[in-house]
Amino acid sequence: MEQIRQAIELAKSGTVASAEQEDRYRGSSPRPHAGAAAGRSRPALRIDEFVSPIKVVDLDWQHLERRRIIAHNTADPRVKSFDMLRTQVLQSMNQRNWQFLAVTSPTPGCGKTVTAINLALSIARQPERSVLLVDLDFQKPQVANCLGLDCDQGVLSLFDGRVTLADAMVQACTGNHQVLVLPTEFPIVGSSELIASRAMTTLLQDIKRDFKSRTVIFDMPPMLASDDVIALLPQIDCVLLVAAVGTSTVSELKECSKHLQSAEVVRLVLNKASEPVSRYYKY
Repeated sequence: MEQIRQAIELAKSGTVASAEQEDRYRGSSPRPHAGAAAGRSRPALRIDEFVSPIKVVDLDWQHLERRRIIAHNTADPRVKSFDMLRTQVLQSMNQRNWQFLAVTSPTPGCGKTVTAINLALSIARQPERSVLLVDLDFQKPQVANCLGLDCDQGVLSLFDGRVTLADAMVQACTGNHQVLVLPTEFPIVGSSELIASRAMTTLLQDIKRDFKSRTVIFDMPPMLASDDVIALLPQIDCVLLVAAVGTSTVSELKECSKHLQSAEVVRLVLNKASEPVSRYYKY
C-alpha cells in the first residue's frame, strides 16, 4: 500500500440491444448519447483463441486524440508516461503470473478509463504481447465512446444469452496493432447484483480459459461510487488505482486504502499533475 500512502502525502500538500431487453437492464437510466461511427469495418478476422469470426474496426486517430487516447502514436511525447507504466505493471504481473488487472479510481473524474485504454494500447504495441480490454463500469460505460466504437452487442447481450463471447467483442485496430475490446453497450441500474452474479463468474472463467495468453484489463467503476469493485476483487489478480490532483482528497484515498487491504495494488497513478513534457530524443 506504499503507493497509496505516497498519494495521501501528495494530496495533503495540495499537489495531488432490443428495447425490451434494454429496459430490463436499464430501469430509469438515460440512454447514452450515440458516439461517432467507428471507422470502416473490414472482413471479420479470425482470432487465435476463437474459431468464430470477430468484428474488426479501424479506429479514427482524430477521434482518439480528442478523447486523450494517444498511446498508439509513438510520435506523441506523452506516450512515454504510459509506456513506463506499462513496463512497471507488466513486470509486476509477470513475476506472479497474474492475468487480470482492474483499473479503478476513488471517485469519478480521475481519468481511470483514459488510463485503462492508453495502457491497453501501449501493451498492444509490444512484440508478442496481446491485450483484452473489458468495460465493467456498468453505470457509466465509456470505453466504446472513447474508442469511437458503435457497439450494439457487448457484455449485457452476452449475459442475456443473445450472443457468444466472440460475437460480443470487437478487434480495435490502430495501424498494425490491435486491442480486443469487450464493451458494455449502455448504462444500467442494479450493477452490483450483476457484478456479483453467477453470469459474471462464468464470464471471467471463460476469459481466463479462452484468452490465457492475453493481459486482461478491466475498466471498473470508481471504488467509492458503489460496491462493484469490492465485490469483484476476490476474482481479480491486481489493481491499478488512478487518483487525480485537485479531485482526489486525503479522506478518499484513505477510504480506498481500507478497501484494498487484501488486494494487490501494482501501481498508483497520479493524474492531472503539472509536469512539463520533455523530449530526450530529437527527430
